[in-house]
Amino acid sequence: MPLHRIFIAVDITDRQVVANLVKFIGDIVATGADVKPVEEENLHVTIRFIGEVGEETVSRVCDIVKSLKQQAFTVHVTGVGAFPSVEKPRVVWAGVAEGSSELGKIHEFYEGLLRKIGLQPDREEFIPHITLARVRSGRKISELTRLIVAARNMDFGVFRADKVVLKESFLTPRGPIYRDVCEVELGK
Repeated sequence: MPLHRIFIAVDITDRQVVANLVKFIGDIVATGADVKPVEEENLHVTIRFIGEVGEETVSRVCDIVKSLKQQAFTVHVTGVGAFPSVEKPRVVWAGVAEGSSELGKIHEFYEGLLRKIGLQPDREEFIPHITLARVRSGRKISELTRLIVAARNMDFGVFRADKVVLKESFLTPRGPIYRDVCEVELGK
């Protein structure tokens, strides 16, 4: 039985926000650091990474995703940081200011229901963010760190979160390809 690599996310619905993020990703690449930038069409806020599961679990998770009752809300994308730290970056991300409490509540809602169907709890603390690049080696890390520090208050703009999507990720040598499995529209 084939496994499906899935996660729950909110897409970025504003073209200007996406354009601002893409421009900054270009700045990340220009540092010369050894990074794998996220493709424009793959930019999103991850609510919950689930991992590899069977077809039946995908169906059950779809039902869970669709069960959310939530009003649409504003997400303000601002600031740049890195996991696990700016000094030792593995993942470079853009942060969320306004909208982070709503995203946190959605994460908690799904977390409780996913545990009920036997999925392992999320190991990481939920920090709403948009992954911009993954660091592959230590090459030119100091240049990358300088850029992250300089951009810590950068404003990428605002978008309306109007749906939550269950996505499937297909890993390829060129990077992941995402397919929307199901979604729930948020109330107006």
